[in-house]
Amino acid sequence: MNFRRGRHRDEPEINLIPLIDVLLVILIFLMVTTTYQHYAEMQINLPVGQGDVVKEKPKAVDIGIRADGRMTVNGAALAAGDDKGLLSALEAVPPDSEVVINADGKATHQSVISVMEAARMAGLTRLTFSTQAPSP
Repeated sequence: MNFRRGRHRDEPEINLIPLIDVLLVILIFLMVTTTYQHYAEMQINLPVGQGDVVKEKPKAVDIGIRADGRMTVNGAALAAGDDKGLLSALEAVPPDSEVVINADGKATHQSVISVMEAARMAGLTRLTFSTQAPSP
């Protein structure tokens, strides 16, 4: 005997609208409470300057640094890594002289730092770096 003949059982269904509402509320809450930090961003504003014309040009010591590490001091060649020869050449110049470093673009960082350190040890405090404008 089949007593349930006229009665149909409805299939249960999941209503997704309340679930979507709850997820949107959670998403909005997370978006409002999250702080965003920029780690890879670094903004640098380079200074702009305009120099006055120098009436009296100070004494300058030209130091050239080649890509292979060899140096010249006012045209006199030094061997690569000759820090003692560089120091003795810089100690021979007057203390109010300006040191102009002409380094090759592919010269090592260490060679430039060695020149700066030798100038400091010789008591020379005025250092400049020479550059050139890019060719068109």
